[in-house]
Amino acid sequence: MINVHNIIGDIMNFFNIFWKSLFSIIILFFLTKLLGRKQISQLNLFDYVIGITIGSVAAEISTNMDTDFWGGILVMVVYVAVAMAVSLATEKSIVLRRFIIGTPIVVIERGKILEKSLKRAKFDVNELLQEARINGYYDLSQIEYAIMEANGKISFLPKSKYMPVTPSDMKLKVARNGLVANVIIDGNIMRENLASIGKTEKWLRTRLHNLGYADIDNILLGTCDNKEKLTIFEKNIDLIEEKDLE
Repeated sequence: MINVHNIIGDIMNFFNIFWKSLFSIIILFFLTKLLGRKQISQLNLFDYVIGITIGSVAAEISTNMDTDFWGGILVMVVYVAVAMAVSLATEKSIVLRRFIIGTPIVVIERGKILEKSLKRAKFDVNELLQEARINGYYDLSQIEYAIMEANGKISFLPKSKYMPVTPSDMKLKVARNGLVANVIIDGNIMRENLASIGKTEKWLRTRLHNLGYADIDNILLGTCDNKEKLTIFEKNIDLIEEKDLE
């Protein structure tokens, strides 16, 4: 026999979890906005600890019916307040900045791997090789310096003879680069971006017509550089069948 009270209880629990989850997501969003973009771009050790703790608290108060919801919200607010206070303190004090955020560690110096520095960074040679490959260096003998930053990423400085040739090395005159504006995204004209480069929707549609694009809905992305070069990426482009290169 169907127990009506149990069904009602399950429905109430469902809606209870739903509104708690929704509210905690909204609170998390605004708290993250307070922390700034650093929290989602370049995490140092302290930011990482704060981030995962706040996320854990949010999940706990959303799913655990025995947890005090408003108490959990208060905990998140306190963590964010502490994070903001620490951020302000580290801006004022170099000593605190070095202690809390950390300092860069040189792991390759003048082409030599510093084993002690690797151990200090809790890094091994295989991980160093992996990071080098990710950055486009498949031979460590090409590296002059490698520095582990406070956020765990490694910056590489190649030896002089392996550095890419620049226009200044060849004494060439080059035109100044400018930002590329996204004027069409997913079939929608970005009017603010057009205005920022001094162009109008009429100008864009005329250029598209000249290029043979009658329907903007079929355009995934359209960009325009400072030389008014319009580049179009269409939607639903089928992959070209790979050919045997042997």
